[in-house]
Amino acid sequence: MGGFFMQWEWLKTGIGPLKDLLAFLQKEAKTNDIHKKQVIRELRNNLNIFHNGFRNHVEADRMIDLLENEAIKEAIRNNFKFNKLKPGTIKAFHIADDRNKKYIGWDAEKLVDKIDEKIEELKNIRKMKGSVKEVKNNVSAMLVNLYFRMKLLAEFIRL
Repeated sequence: MGGFFMQWEWLKTGIGPLKDLLAFLQKEAKTNDIHKKQVIRELRNNLNIFHNGFRNHVEADRMIDLLENEAIKEAIRNNFKFNKLKPGTIKAFHIADDRNKKYIGWDAEKLVDKIDEKIEELKNIRKMKGSVKEVKNNVSAMLVNLYFRMKLLAEFIRL
């Protein structure tokens, strides 16, 4: 699946503004709410995985192995309200990438749920065959969509 990053060359436009988002998430993670802190930290780390994976042409299998959703699962077990990340709903001004317009009206809880669901799905697909190179799913598109959802969540929290 070495073609993952070459096939998605246009992803460069989404990677560029990531530096500011990562700095914001670093600052935002300094909270006394442990679940909020862990979820934001996990979001920041996952975005860093995409950023560095893209720069270094990392295989999709390795990217999937590195992605985490443990903080989300722990927060769910503890009945954390994900709208504490940011109250309200996503508005047009939160959208930096046109592809995310379909999420207008969503709240943080719904977006985190979709992110968690996609990470779980990718990890399970990987486990089925040992590698995503042999599956019929469009794993490249799934990873790119996951990245843009995570980036939208970070932008929503920031604005």
